Amino acid sequence: MNSMVRQIVKDELFLAQKSELATKADAAIITDLIDTLKVNSEHCVGMAANMIGVKKRIIVFSVGIAIVPMVNPVIVKKSGPYETEEGCLSLNGVRKTTRFEKIEVEYQDKDFKKQRQEFAGWTAQIIQHEVDHLKGRVI
Repeated sequence: MNSMVRQIVKDELFLAQKSELATKADAAIITDLIDTLKVNSEHCVGMAANMIGVKKRIIVFSVGIAIVPMVNPVIVKKSGPYETEEGCLSLNGVRKTTRFEKIEVEYQDKDFKKQRQEFAGWTAQIIQHEVDHLKGRVI
């Protein structure tokens, strides 16, 4: 399977559209997202599929040197709201937003197996930002 580094989408009208559920037919998108995130790793810690022009519910994010893919992620619990500012590779500048210190996420891994996991702090913030992309929420 040839992976491909994709162009980053900057079009806010496209980014504001909701993503659709991903299926096994979309597995190649996971690889493209990982490769695109690696190339942009100096400026970017997470990426949603719509950032590479695909309206599917897939995100990837960095945890140390590992890149974690999540397919069809849903935040099922959140606690500890706080105000922060975030930047995004698809947008210029930073914007204020509310995030949660702790979240619990149900998702499928790259093999489409169901997972449920808790995240906190910086990693939780990245996941929330990318899940917003899937909802068409432009931060």
